[in-house]
Amino acid sequence: MRARVFLAGLGLGVSSLLAQNSEPRESPLSPKQDAIEQLLSERESPEALHKAVAAARTAGVSEQAILEARFLFHVDRSEDKEIAALLPEFLARKETFKLTETEIFASVDDWLAVTEYVQALAALDKGDKDGFKRHITEAFWLSPKQGAAFAPHIDRIRLMDAMKAVRLDFEKTYKQMSAGKETTLGEILAGRKGLLLHFWSPWSRECEATIKDFLITAEHLAGKDVAVASILPETSDKVIADANAMLQATEKKISGAWIVDTVKNPIVARLRVQSVPVVVLIAPDGSVLFNGHPADEDFWRTLQKINPAIERPEMRAED
Repeated sequence: MRARVFLAGLGLGVSSLLAQNSEPRESPLSPKQDAIEQLLSERESPEALHKAVAAARTAGVSEQAILEARFLFHVDRSEDKEIAALLPEFLARKETFKLTETEIFASVDDWLAVTEYVQALAALDKGDKDGFKRHITEAFWLSPKQGAAFAPHIDRIRLMDAMKAVRLDFEKTYKQMSAGKETTLGEILAGRKGLLLHFWSPWSRECEATIKDFLITAEHLAGKDVAVASILPETSDKVIADANAMLQATEKKISGAWIVDTVKNPIVARLRVQSVPVVVLIAPDGSVLFNGHPADEDFWRTLQKINPAIERPEMRAED
């Protein structure tokens, strides 16, 4: 979880922070301590968070601690727009932050670094890359140990800048994973509104854990005028055999095309795919609309720009 990346950067976890920065615990927990713990651990939904915030206020938890918890909630859900929307509240507390009231920060500089981080995301949301660079650099300077939380945004900007120059060749041929026949991305696209490339591997634990969910997504997109091609970056007979076995074991409908990357001029290199799973959304002209993790909210927002009828499936595949 992204929130844990922030906490790890601070060198502390929620439970130890509660012990260090709050009044001594009673057994059982006091109402205030219980409210703090519920607030910091809530991840279910915005409605559940609002309930936890209301309970925390009733129990006397400070507004500063509540803001910290709201920040972690949105961080954990990769909701950058919602984080950016917190900026006025962070700026209002920039000069009045109290270390005695914090539930997650070990120093004032850590707080100021996160304030700069929120400013960086707000700048990015407005398309202000110079502002983003200025604020994210200051965040690094104030709290280098939180760099692991800041760096992905920089990587993402650089990646998407690089993708602006990419135009995929729809005529290049790829071997189909099961039949061994060849096909092209143009044949897979077949005049639809977009093409989703899904990079995966049967040797990836995350891919193994999420393959059923992806099959649900692929079937949904197939009915919404978006073509789907799943691509194996590895080309060995062993990985192809393991990939086919994994798909068969799901006992689910297999939608879309399942192909193997080429050894010469592989598409993974062109699209800078360095880990899996990764999804890349391609426009009919071969340009890249999105390149990143399938759980990224921007991925789903980009899909909805192609077809507003597309909805993120909430149901998890049955075992």
